[in-house]
Amino acid sequence: MKDHDSATEYFAKALAGLRADTPGVTEVVHFNNSGAGLVPRPVLAASLEHLELEARVGGYEAAALREDAVAGFYSATAALIGARPHEIAFAGSATQAYATALSAIAFSPGDLILTTRNDFVSNQIQFLSLRKRFGVEIAHAPDLPGGGVDVEAMAAMMRARRPRLVAATDIPTNSGLVQPVAAIGRHCRELDLLYIVDACQSLGQYPIDVEEIGCDFLTTTCRKYLRGPRGSGVLYASERVLDAGYTPLFVDMRGARWTGPETFEPIAGAGRFEDWEFPYAVLLGCAEAARYAMGVGVDAIAVRSPMLGARLRDGLAALPGVRVLDRGERLSAMVTAAVDGWEPVPFKAALDARRINSALSYREFAVFDFGDKDVDWAIRLSPHYYNTEDEVDAVIAAVAELAR
Repeated sequence: MKDHDSATEYFAKALAGLRADTPGVTEVVHFNNSGAGLVPRPVLAASLEHLELEARVGGYEAAALREDAVAGFYSATAALIGARPHEIAFAGSATQAYATALSAIAFSPGDLILTTRNDFVSNQIQFLSLRKRFGVEIAHAPDLPGGGVDVEAMAAMMRARRPRLVAATDIPTNSGLVQPVAAIGRHCRELDLLYIVDACQSLGQYPIDVEEIGCDFLTTTCRKYLRGPRGSGVLYASERVLDAGYTPLFVDMRGARWTGPETFEPIAGAGRFEDWEFPYAVLLGCAEAARYAMGVGVDAIAVRSPMLGARLRDGLAALPGVRVLDRGERLSAMVTAAVDGWEPVPFKAALDARRINSALSYREFAVFDFGDKDVDWAIRLSPHYYNTEDEVDAVIAAVAELAR
């Protein structure tokens, strides 16, 4: 279901039920799905039921009783991104997953990390930290004039400089831009380069196929468009990197076996990237969130959510004193805008007072992008498939009132 008319017809029938599953829609107009989506009732129930079980029988015992359900997290998440269960690891956040993957790479002085000007702020900071500690080099591929990375220029840099790692963020936190991560991946496979993708804003908004992307690692979270609980992340580690022996620097007793006084062996699958202790109630909520998204239909979501974003973007662009900042050939449901005459915190507070949830992006989150756009802050508004056209129009009206 990839066309506009089919998705519109589908959600016309399904929307009432989806909103009935979402208690938060009676409280707020939630346009902060790129921060954390509203959790649907089945996800909430999955987490609460396990916490109640832990309270009754004990934490370790509850995990043992729910062993099959825990395994369901790996199969459901794998199905959602076109992977195999043994290639999936749970993490406390997408950033934790990303850092753990980076720690598995034995960087040496002079190694190059090739990335984009729109990679997520935490990833950029981690690259700088690696440069400070290990002497790696960092190069940023240029953008196209209309926004988004210039893939051919990036490929030329790959061929000329043979980076140790290629990194790209599918959808940056500071913009509605959707980067061509699969096109980058084709060049990485052709040149046999290690490739990591941050899909934090993609999971639950767009279909993800790790084979099509061609990545070695992919990190994401469950709390955003997937609508899972906070404190959750996912790391995909391809069979290629598992077979090559990539293991996190700080592997623990869950991910490895202590085979002798001076030896250890990592376990076979991506579980080597996990820690012994993690929140089973959160994990079970994430499993339910993955199943819920697949039940709604990610192909249908991939039409409706960006369609609501486009309606919002067009409405804001028509307002005096409001400058929509999103650039690129393909745009997501995330919308960013600068508003004349306001400081960031008071503007968000004014939306909060109208029961409209939003988020702020600052220049320090996107030094290159916001520098190019000459803005210090932006309001970030991100509808999702369970939002309505009336809510989009109400948000446009609220911003218009404030921008006067």
